[in-house]
Amino acid sequence: MNPRDEMKMAEALKRDDAAMLDGLQQAAFQYFPRATNPRNGLVADTTRQGAPVSIAVVGFALSCYPVAVEHGWIERAAAVQACQVCMQFFWDSDQTGRPEATGYKGFYFHFLDRETGVRVWQSELSLIDTALLIAGMLTAATYFDASTPEEVNLRALAERLYLRVDWRWAQYKGATVAQGWKPECGFLHYGWEGYNEAILLYVLGLGSPTHPFTAQSFDAWTVTYQWENLYGYDFLYAGPLFIHQFSHAWIDFRGIRDSFMREKQSDYFENSRRATYVQREYAIRNPHTFVGYADNCWGLSACEGPSARPRRAGAQRQQFFGYAARGVPYGPDDGTIAGTSITASLVFAPEIVLPAMRHLHGAGTRERGAALRASGVNASYNAPGDPCWVSEGEFGLDQGMTVLMIENYRSGLLWQLGRQSHIFQTGLRRAGFKGGWL
Repeated sequence: MNPRDEMKMAEALKRDDAAMLDGLQQAAFQYFPRATNPRNGLVADTTRQGAPVSIAVVGFALSCYPVAVEHGWIERAAAVQACQVCMQFFWDSDQTGRPEATGYKGFYFHFLDRETGVRVWQSELSLIDTALLIAGMLTAATYFDASTPEEVNLRALAERLYLRVDWRWAQYKGATVAQGWKPECGFLHYGWEGYNEAILLYVLGLGSPTHPFTAQSFDAWTVTYQWENLYGYDFLYAGPLFIHQFSHAWIDFRGIRDSFMREKQSDYFENSRRATYVQREYAIRNPHTFVGYADNCWGLSACEGPSARPRRAGAQRQQFFGYAARGVPYGPDDGTIAGTSITASLVFAPEIVLPAMRHLHGAGTRERGAALRASGVNASYNAPGDPCWVSEGEFGLDQGMTVLMIENYRSGLLWQLGRQSHIFQTGLRRAGFKGGWL
């Protein structure tokens, strides 16, 4: 092939990729208007009948509205109204901490009733899910910066909601930060150990001018980190991909380092890039011989897989785990790929992510792109020759990460908003981050 033909093919591929990203991102955003109760702004966890509200999904919705305004998918005034209704509900909500309340100490129960907003499923008062909710509020408040009464009110609501959170209360054992609390039994008897998605939580908690975490909290967490070498990559280990992605939706970690990463001469963005390559290498090696795993089909994360009795899959008798946090290389692994975990890796390693997205985008599922937006896909579950198993319905966390990480890849909008936030700046500095844009 001559150079001119190669250039034409490259341009055609770019156009095809742009169209794929456009379609995926807009379809993912549409989840939120469909799944939102317009009377209170609460968003269902999934599209399944009777699904409760997830406060984390509400946070993703609030973060996605600026993206939608930028792309013209929603009018600015309508987006402001949606954000206001939501924040007003949380400001007015029952904060007594009773079993039927919405929250306590500025935190909120993980799952709520879509109509009343009260706690359901005896769920925990969740620190990380509250952090994801607050991140959405702050993102909306930073983006909607006009002097109109509506946008001024939106920003005031977001500030009051953030200042109300009593982060220090959650340090129930000195520097240790709890994962959650229940009115029936108090604090859950485990804290944050090992690297996970909690960087966002610590940054928000440390940035508070009212009830911040102590300075020692972040170091107390990082001493539990596990640095490994897998397949030739040195990196801070976490098995599921979402751990390497969630905090990066809002915070631009490129070139900024805490004390741990300064010692390792790396940063959390580079760490996520290496984790993405580790995932791909695991799929290439495919130690359990699952159908479909390859250099363009990988991505183990928290997702839904088949729930069934053990059966033959590939070359072995395989258990299936339903909804689980699958991880590389130590498992669990039942042949289920999380398509959205590939998309959410786009900012870290587009050179390997785009080929995998193209492959799954055209996979033989119920509609084009369904495999990339589904919670999970498993080609080993059904009989050879049958269509692969695809999770039913849509999950709000997946759709939110699709919108935000595609946008960060294309424009960096969420990172720009995060860099503008004095709360994020303060929290990062108190956690010991230096360099780069800080």
